[in-house]
Amino acid sequence: MPTSDNSKPEIMVNCACVTGENPLWHPTEGRVYWVDIPSGHLYRYSPTTSKTEMFDIGTEVGGFTIQTDGSLVLFMAKGAVAFWREGKLSTVIGDIQAECDTRFNDVIADPEGRVFCGTMSSPSHLGRLYRLDTDNRITQVLDGIGTSNGMGFSLDRKSMYHTDTNLSEIRIFDYDKATGAMANRRVFVKVTDNAGRPDGLTVDADGCVWSAMWDGACIVRYDPNGKEMLRIAFPAKKVSSLSFGGVDYTNIFVTTAGGRNRKEEGPGAGALFNLNLGIKGLPEFFSRIDSAPANRR
Repeated sequence: MPTSDNSKPEIMVNCACVTGENPLWHPTEGRVYWVDIPSGHLYRYSPTTSKTEMFDIGTEVGGFTIQTDGSLVLFMAKGAVAFWREGKLSTVIGDIQAECDTRFNDVIADPEGRVFCGTMSSPSHLGRLYRLDTDNRITQVLDGIGTSNGMGFSLDRKSMYHTDTNLSEIRIFDYDKATGAMANRRVFVKVTDNAGRPDGLTVDADGCVWSAMWDGACIVRYDPNGKEMLRIAFPAKKVSSLSFGGVDYTNIFVTTAGGRNRKEEGPGAGALFNLNLGIKGLPEFFSRIDSAPANRR
């Protein structure tokens, strides 16, 4: 087992989220956004001004992407998708009939501006992964998923990572940037050491994969072959997601859950954390979803 890093994550915003998720740096605004899924709250924080803002979306928000024009695309309950800008919502997809008893979970924009968006399992079916194309058409690409979670792309854009938290697996697929197709699934990492289950994911500038460990109180860095390189402990059991940001993309923003039960979940449960190890990350891709109204199911 690699030696744990001694760096101590710092609480950036002590927001005590129920399920903080999807930290994402907005490069044109210089702010980090994230959500508290069950509360339906969207947060943003400016490191320059130390100002935190919270917006009540009115429904669960599982994840979001940033458009090229700076607006957000929110992925919500019942398969609903909407644009968001400064508190105003406009519908992209009203709902997905097959997902009316569940919600979207983790999402990611791909190099061409499409969005891969996973759903939670429900009592009636397992989770699925969809691809929302730039023309607003949505296509199911995977099914039989316990909990669809963190995703990312290799540096050569020929591989895509996808996490199934229920199986404690990060998978890797052949990925076709031109079409958005995924193929040839195999296991990249199988977590078997009782150190939590993989949740959110990001890829750094060296092509290494970072995974947040739900119920593992840590984040882990893997090399491109899936070998653990680094493990960093957090004062919160449920570490949910992470991404790089800041001016030079060396800040790591990390979300956590359990903010209503810090006695059991840890003193930092639900907070947004920041740490800087001098490791450079990469900007996440912008989505390029068409702003024309649609309600395709």
